[in-house]
Amino acid sequence: MKDTFKHKGLRQQLVNVIKAKGIADKNVLDAIGSIPRHLFMDSSFLDHAYQDKAFPIGADQTISQPYTVAFQSELLQVKPGDKVLEIGTGSGYQCAVLCKLGAKVYSIERQQELFKKTSKFLPKLGYRAKKLIFGDGYKGLPEEAPFDSIIVTAGAPFVPKPLLSQLKIGGRLVIPVGDDVQMMTLFVRKGPKEFEQHEYGEFRFVPLLEDKN
Repeated sequence: MKDTFKHKGLRQQLVNVIKAKGIADKNVLDAIGSIPRHLFMDSSFLDHAYQDKAFPIGADQTISQPYTVAFQSELLQVKPGDKVLEIGTGSGYQCAVLCKLGAKVYSIERQQELFKKTSKFLPKLGYRAKKLIFGDGYKGLPEEAPFDSIIVTAGAPFVPKPLLSQLKIGGRLVIPVGDDVQMMTLFVRKGPKEFEQHEYGEFRFVPLLEDKN
């Protein structure tokens, strides 16, 4: 499948839509404008690839709404070279946005089917995460910590403590917290045990899966 002028035009329209909704970070807008989202989706949804909507990607997961991806990315304040942990690789679209922003991305996926698919697919498109891991996102990735920022791309009923502890001082955790509807929450680590918390309104995400074993 190709990335055509038509796709590029549709992406530009999408950028205008999310800009109108309040996304102002030029780097984030450029990333959304350059990544071929239609390649991350099932062919039956191709016509909808550049609408500002979430769509199913298999394994009961979705590719997030572009506005949500942009909103979370903007909250992270990624700088080139930042070490970023992503919980929930999913389709790989958010991971591609982070790579485009210059981050060194470590991404964890709990669904084996998605993990296998995305591990092959992302490098083919030229988006190289530092590491893609099949595992339990609730535990984070202690062996690679600390991180400049951590992004959770599924709804967590509570904030996993390991994620807070794996942030650098000054690091940012962006996580949707709640059961049915999630509150987009930002934690900024101010000291070893001190965190500043900000809330940014309600969003809907698929649940973050935990390994019960």
